[in-house]
Amino acid sequence: MTAIKTEHLTYTYSPGTPFCKTAVDDVNLTIEEGAFVGVIGHTGSGKSTLIQHFNGLLRPTSGRIYIDGEDLWADKQKLRAFRFKVGLVFQYPEYQLFEDTVYKDIAFGPRNMGLSEEEIDRSVREAAAFVGFKEKNFNKSPFELSGGQKRRVAIAGVLAMNPKVLILDEPTAGLDPKGRDRILSQIRDYHAQVKNTVLLVSHSMEDVARYCSKVLVMNHSRLFMYGDTAEVFEHAEEIMQMGLAVPQLTMIFRRLHAAGYPVQQNIYTMEDARAELQKLYAGRKGGAAGC
Repeated sequence: MTAIKTEHLTYTYSPGTPFCKTAVDDVNLTIEEGAFVGVIGHTGSGKSTLIQHFNGLLRPTSGRIYIDGEDLWADKQKLRAFRFKVGLVFQYPEYQLFEDTVYKDIAFGPRNMGLSEEEIDRSVREAAAFVGFKEKNFNKSPFELSGGQKRRVAIAGVLAMNPKVLILDEPTAGLDPKGRDRILSQIRDYHAQVKNTVLLVSHSMEDVARYCSKVLVMNHSRLFMYGDTAEVFEHAEEIMQMGLAVPQLTMIFRRLHAAGYPVQQNIYTMEDARAELQKLYAGRKGGAAGC
């Protein structure tokens, strides 16, 4: 099944003016249902503009977008329903908090969907549990919370709408390493349990390598590559030429390979690194024993 599909998607800011700029250029893409996709690209590559098309915040200058096989812009009256189906968490989402209690903030989306009070309550509690937010704090003002707690409440507000596609634009920006790991681990667990489609926009190649099964690379407004994480990071040289980093583990193993050690270069997770080093050690030990 296909969650998102684009056909020749193009978007131009300020057409017909001196400020005209094509931010997304002829993108053809198919994202599978249930995929966990890392979205990467240098600043100005078009990745944020691209994801804003997936729930109708932006309308294509040309081309088409399909969500669950339906043309997003075929019927404007259905646009609201699509926006509930595709949840978008902006960078620094805590700036969108506005209600006087945490509970009301998380409940805002489900209430606008027209759910019953019983359904709203269940959605709020389930979403809060996904992000590790305790129910005893439901009656607090969101503005009394720490930065990490605000971020989790804002994400819970989108999860409460039970979107089929969840898009997160730099959800850990500005958080310390502990807060970042906690939120990303909760998103990974949510994806594993709900089995929906998740798109994670990130500048951290380590986070993308650790959590994502697929990677989408944007470069100069065009789609450079979309594929399995291992497949994409095999193109480390090309990715670095774009001005992007690759995971530090990948860099280490590329340098080991260049120095003459018999190791694979496309290593990007700790598990793969450990296995590769064990193979290297076993080989050297065996060679020494045979001398």
